[in-house]
Amino acid sequence: MEAAPDRPARQATSPEPDLPVPGEPGSPTRPVPDADGTASAEPATDASVGHLFSAITEDVTGLVRDEINLAKAELKEEAVNAGKAGGMLAGAGYASHLLVLFLSLTAMFALAHAVDIAWAALIVTALWATAAAVLYARGRERLKHVHLKPEQTIETMKEDAKWARHPTR
Repeated sequence: MEAAPDRPARQATSPEPDLPVPGEPGSPTRPVPDADGTASAEPATDASVGHLFSAITEDVTGLVRDEINLAKAELKEEAVNAGKAGGMLAGAGYASHLLVLFLSLTAMFALAHAVDIAWAALIVTALWATAAAVLYARGRERLKHVHLKPEQTIETMKEDAKWARHPTR
């Protein structure tokens, strides 16, 4: 079993801006002399706040993009696993079909000791026809009780729309 993939690396198409160094033009803080003549950092101007907001927005966008890529990778891996499991189930279904076929042949040849082979084949065929008819009748009856219209979902959506029009009620 493979290990879960690590977070995808950020793509090189959107390089992150270098963080400004305090004291350089355009930096979020700049030295301002105090009363005693020493320099201290002062909060950034409006342009610097815009730069910080832009950097935060880029970071959030990158984080969301990374999370989406991670989700895609996980879903792809799960889809591959589901496909393999589905293939195994299909193989099991085919093997079961062959089992039923050979059991039918075994029953036919066993009956051939008591009656002619043609009558034995007809008896086994009649048994399978009866089983098919019973399954068809039961399936058709159950299908009549299936309602494809999602009644509860429609009802809750109507309630949500009613609430959205009058949220205080």
